[in-house]
Amino acid sequence: MEDWHLSHVARKFERLLDTFRREDGRRWSGIELERATGGVVTRSYVTNLRKGRIDNQGMEKLAAIATAMGFTPALWFEEEPTGAEGRGTAGTREVLAGRVERLFDAIKDPKTGETYASSGIARISLGDLTEEDVEGLRSGSVTEPPSSHLLALARAFGVEPSYLVDGTGEALTGGEVARALSDDTIREIVLFASQLRIGF
Repeated sequence: MEDWHLSHVARKFERLLDTFRREDGRRWSGIELERATGGVVTRSYVTNLRKGRIDNQGMEKLAAIATAMGFTPALWFEEEPTGAEGRGTAGTREVLAGRVERLFDAIKDPKTGETYASSGIARISLGDLTEEDVEGLRSGSVTEPPSSHLLALARAFGVEPSYLVDGTGEALTGGEVARALSDDTIREIVLFASQLRIGF
């Protein structure tokens, strides 16, 4: 059981390294994570974590990696998808398209009270997404969207990028929070805060 857990963490780390890349599109290296975490995480720790050699990963170190790379620490503990949401491009494509469509269903334009059009989200992204990019994400025709597009879409809606990556932010699109995001003032605050966080 312990061996499975270690390989699970190592597999998860590889997925996170692929998804949450540096601004120039490269995967994070051990030395870059050491610098970004102020030495909390060493390059040797990164190597050993990737190889599944660490018995006790330590929440402080995992949280430091998450902060440096720009994802929520909860992503470390999400189960690997299985079945229809598991391996294979078709399953991944359908799952992502479903999550994107739920955002369009749940979050309304505060100015009109209507659901957003793809063109409206493209405008909100301030050039990071075209209408065609948004349509591709909604339909599932884009098989491997760059992480920058997922981040831009999450910022436009004011939700956690982790929702689009593996669904951990789904609660942000329902109930009280979805209604709150429909409020113009609250939405502006959320969007401003998310832009600040992405910038650091």
